[in-house]
Amino acid sequence: MSKITVQDVVNFLQELAPFQLQESYDNSGLITGDPGDEVRGVLVSLDCTEEVLAEALERGCNVIVSHHPILFKPIKSLTGKNYVERTLMEAIRRRVNLIAVHTNLDKVIHGVNARIAQKLGLTNLRILSPEKGSLLKLVTFVPDSHQGQVLDALHRAGAGNIGQYDQCSFITTGTGSFRPLENANPFLGKKGSLEQVAEVRIEVILPVYARSAVLQALGASHPYEEVAYYLQELENLNQEIGSGMVGDLPQALNYMDFLKLLKINMKCQSIRHTKLIGQAITRVAICGGSGSFLLNDAIRSGAQVFVSADFKYHEFFDSDGKIMIADIGHYESEQYTGELLTEVLTQKFTTFASLFSKIVTNPISYFN
Repeated sequence: MSKITVQDVVNFLQELAPFQLQESYDNSGLITGDPGDEVRGVLVSLDCTEEVLAEALERGCNVIVSHHPILFKPIKSLTGKNYVERTLMEAIRRRVNLIAVHTNLDKVIHGVNARIAQKLGLTNLRILSPEKGSLLKLVTFVPDSHQGQVLDALHRAGAGNIGQYDQCSFITTGTGSFRPLENANPFLGKKGSLEQVAEVRIEVILPVYARSAVLQALGASHPYEEVAYYLQELENLNQEIGSGMVGDLPQALNYMDFLKLLKINMKCQSIRHTKLIGQAITRVAICGGSGSFLLNDAIRSGAQVFVSADFKYHEFFDSDGKIMIADIGHYESEQYTGELLTEVLTQKFTTFASLFSKIVTNPISYFN
């Protein structure tokens, strides 16, 4: 059996939550390390700290996969003056590879928010704020004899997925015309002669992050020397990619019962919340981490409660009696992300251990 490398782990995480989806301010991906290193073990943690690095070394892991990137802001030197630099220096010195899967995992429908929804028992899940501008339409022209070959390659590369449907395409028939020039090597026709060929026009939708793979598949599967195609950016909302999530409770709860459920299932020591509105809760909006920017989306979704973290004092006023904000804390809202990553890594890779960190990295303590 061939060895599993750090690059193999990065490639798998790319499939799980493409790094191209991360926000512009983020730093997901391989932060430090050698893509060619053989993986001896992976330690998964919400944060990457000196304590987590020490744990990885103790447990025989040479890869740390964290949700939050240790290197978030640009640095001009590595002198060990703070925990970020000390962690990076020790990781490099001890050949521990550091990978972060942050806002890209926040934005996929099976990511951070899906795990919160699972813990709260929500059903009928959908993205709270679907992303615009993350879809492309590919149009290409293929001789009828190669329609199936090209379509199959495009689908395998990630084109043609719409919601709960795959292998989606639109096909029209027509006639293509061309004249091969002197230096051409035509699949059909003769040099210098105008040819007319029965062709099909294939249209498929693809996510922006799959562009390179889809175009490579198109070129490899198409019989023509010169492949005619064009890409169009779409304004359609991508229902598979975006921020936050909303779902329904299996049965209505009053506000106090819901807060009790939230505190127990999300292991909260305290919950900061706005006034109880008085109606039964049937729908819940959620966002792991800092979610105040989604408050209006939560209100529009028809949810009675918005569960998130890091609300500022004046932002609580913005609920304006239309929804209850339940701020459970940043760490608390994302603590199950490590559980999710450990599960998928264990399912994918069987030649090394994927371990969940025992370190509680929450920097906030509560005095009750």
